[in-house]
Amino acid sequence: MNSKRHKDYTDEELAAIWVDGPPPQTGHVHVADYDEQWPALYRREAARIRELLADKVLLLEHVGSTSVPGLAAKPIIDIDLVVADPADEPAYLPPLQAAGYRLVIREPGWDEHRALKGPDTNVNLHVWRPGSVEVRRHLAFRDWLRANETDRTLYADTKRHLATREWKYLQNYADAKSDVVTEILARALANRP
Repeated sequence: MNSKRHKDYTDEELAAIWVDGPPPQTGHVHVADYDEQWPALYRREAARIRELLADKVLLLEHVGSTSVPGLAAKPIIDIDLVVADPADEPAYLPPLQAAGYRLVIREPGWDEHRALKGPDTNVNLHVWRPGSVEVRRHLAFRDWLRANETDRTLYADTKRHLATREWKYLQNYADAKSDVVTEILARALANRP
């Protein structure tokens, strides 16, 4: 899900936020049928993160397409982690890095967002500050897709269609979904209690 922006990233913007530069996309984006193992992979990672960070974990949620039963997805487990201050990297990064997580994205201008790759499972660990609008949006989008078959199908069809194209970076694929994500998210937020 790329709920943040209504514009595409430029190559310069991608270079600025990726710690070691944006990895090029080679070939088509792989969108897989839903895998019943995805929730178990999340639970294993969540337990590891909670063990590593203990009370530093203010919120930990499985988000993204792998968190929606029945939804086709890139086989990457997206996790939202809220800590007191993502900019205070020494407070939470060392134990994650010691366990094999790699810091790949640093976006101080977007809710102090940080992203890490998992050590042995294809995980995107997104670190946010308390009160982040993005966490609220991710949860609303996830919960709506879990309950709404029409929008779940719309999103899956959009992803499968876009996955057939060639992209310079994976982020370009995510950006291309923005219009559909915005449309679905508007319905999700309008119907959220």
